[in-house]
Parts: sequence; C-alpha cells; structure tokens
Amino acid sequence: MQLVDFHTHFFCRDFFDALVAQSPLPGDDASRLEDLTSVTGIELPDADLAKHTRRWLAEMDDKGLDHMVTFASLPEEVPAVAEAVRMSEGRLSGVALVNPKAPDAPAKVRELLEGGAYKGVLIFPAMHHYRIDGPEARAVYEVLADFRAPVYVHCGLLVVSLRDRLGIPRTQDINYANPLHVVPAANAFPDVPFVIPHFGAGFFRETLMAGSQCANVYVDTSSTNSWTRTQPAKITLRDVFERALGVFGPERILFGTDSNVFPAGWRADRRAEQRELLYALEVHEGDQAQIFGGNALRLLGAGR
Repeated sequence: MQLVDFHTHFFCRDFFDALVAQSPLPGDDASRLEDLTSVTGIELPDADLAKHTRRWLAEMDDKGLDHMVTFASLPEEVPAVAEAVRMSEGRLSGVALVNPKAPDAPAKVRELLEGGAYKGVLIFPAMHHYRIDGPEARAVYEVLADFRAPVYVHCGLLVVSLRDRLGIPRTQDINYANPLHVVPAANAFPDVPFVIPHFGAGFFRETLMAGSQCANVYVDTSSTNSWTRTQPAKITLRDVFERALGVFGPERILFGTDSNVFPAGWRADRRAEQRELLYALEVHEGDQAQIFGGNALRLLGAGR
C-alpha cells in the first residue's frame, strides 16, 4: 500500500512573511513573527528553502509517507512550493491557492499546470466571495478541464487560526461555501475532479448529496474534523466514514491530514485514527489501499 497524503500545507518562510505583513497589530514584522511563534509554539521555518524541504522529506521518510500533496497557501508562496517540488525528486506535488476573481486567474492557472510542479488548484469561495458555480470560477474550471486537473473546493466552516492570532480581520462568508453549489459546476466539467476537503467541514449532508449527484466529486478526510460538533444530531467520525463510504465508495475518498507546521510535523496520529476506523468498519485492504494512496495517485496522474 502506497501512502499518499492528499492535503497538507507547506508553510515555508515566504508564507509566514507574507501573512505577518498583513497583520494590523503594532510592531514590525520581526516582532510580530516572534510573538506568533512564542504564543503558538510553532517553529518558524528555516529561511533556507532547501533546508525546509529536506526537513519535510526527512519527516516523510521517518513516518513512512511515500508522497505528499502540499499547498501553496498564499500567492507569495507559489514560487517556493514549485521549487520545493522540483527539489523533492517526485516526493511532493504542488497545489496552488487561486482566487478566480483575479483578472489573470485562468492564464495563471494554465501557466502553473504547464510548469509541471502544480497538479491542481485550491479555492476558498467563502474567503474571496464568489459562487462555486459562478462565472469567475467556471473560467478556471475550463483551464483545469484541459489538464484533467483537480480543484479543491473548500466548503463549510473556515477558521484560519494563524490569521486570527495576527489580528487579520475575518472576511469569511460561508453563504458562498455550500457543497450543493459544486453540483452545477461538476456537471458542467465532468473531466475535472472536484475535491471537497474535510467532508464538507460542517455541510456533511450537502456533501453527501453532491457526491450522490456527481461521479467526479470526491471528499478528503483531512483535519481534526471537529466540525462534527456543529451537527444537529450527534455524529462520530466513524459515522462520517460509514456514510461517506455509502455514497462515495472507496474510489472517491482521499486520505489527508492537514499537516502544516513543526514541531507537529506530519500527523501520523490522524492516519492511525482513520486506519482504525476503517478496520472497525471492516473495509478490506484493497479498498483501504485506494483511500490511502491509490485514488490520489490516479488523480495526480490525470493532472500530468
């Protein structure tokens, strides 16, 4: 079984520098960085990109992770993640955050995919305020369709704790983040895999409905999945997996952890928890192999 994490954040020094520059808190960037790391316990990445990349590769070797899909979580991080992918010699694949409302978004997406380091894009409709099935996003999907490349559509709850720590105002509006809005887009672009992270992050029923309507809609299993606390009826992560398997089957569920910073590193505990749940549900090894790696490798291959 090849182990592929389909949802991680690279968070190199360029990410932190760009994020801190947005902070309205008093002090210069250096002091705000120091405050952030001291309060959160985060280890600031080495400014040397090669060292940060080697640290992630060593972490993967130590934890038995074969491949990692990792996000450029801000536009300023895009060049660094592309370079890290090249340095990884096939161990990393990049996915870039894109705002479809940017006037050059479709051209930028095409450039990223043609470059080879990036295999897909990540969009945050709740943060940038556009409809998932609206014209801005559809222009991006048209480019993705040419490459059969996946798009991660973040739906549901969106809390970015690092932004909160830095006093960056929240702009999230989850009215733009309903998984049901994925349905018209997925139907219009059947060659594009639409990945809904975190089982819909609170919009679980809507995610199941989207998955039942469209064969090119997937879910990933990343994060703590603490959104289960928001549901009107008590639901456990085992319940989530059982219902997701009933709708998506093992062919459209993608393992992810949402790993992002050190010292936590790669979250092997989340893999262990999910593996235990799948055994409890009597999911056999062949189906688990798809969830923990096979499905990801198939989508990554389609995006090449």
